[in-house]
Amino acid sequence: MNSGRLLMIAAPSGAGKSSLVSAFLARHPDWELSISTTTRPPRPGEVHGREYFFTTKDAFIAQRDQGAFLEWAQVYDNFYGTSRAWIEEKLAQSKNILLEIDWQGAQQIRRLFDRPASVFILPPSIEELGARLRARGQDSEEVIARRVAAAESEIQHANEFDYVIINQDFSAALRDLEQFALRVTQADH
Repeated sequence: MNSGRLLMIAAPSGAGKSSLVSAFLARHPDWELSISTTTRPPRPGEVHGREYFFTTKDAFIAQRDQGAFLEWAQVYDNFYGTSRAWIEEKLAQSKNILLEIDWQGAQQIRRLFDRPASVFILPPSIEELGARLRARGQDSEEVIARRVAAAESEIQHANEFDYVIINQDFSAALRDLEQFALRVTQADH
């Protein structure tokens, strides 16, 4: 039985990662999105088990301490983690898995998997990133300032990834992601 492929996609908040992943998945049903566990509250329209598995901080820490996550991180005031059992089961079923992740989680995954493929999505500029975060209308100026400062630090890790996409033109960025994913699925394991 062939095993599935794992593709990690990371980006600073506001770079367009989620939009690119959603568009990619809509066009490529042979890929499945990993559903992370988080302690952050759901945003409007998010559903437990679809975007995330929402949980309490205490429950998350208990799962973490039992080794239930392949990777986990604290991002701002919340925890995020990737279920070890879910990923291993899907790969064993020859499913191709997209993993939306931060650079810290990608480092943890690289220690567990032999050469997982990875993409880092960059915004056209830090100024554009701030404008995109404001356009979302979800965060205060203080939170946006923290996210922009964090993005400047996160961007320093882009060189750790196999492929970097600058999301200036959405269609071009999506095409770049599709071409890289095709190479991943065609690669010999």
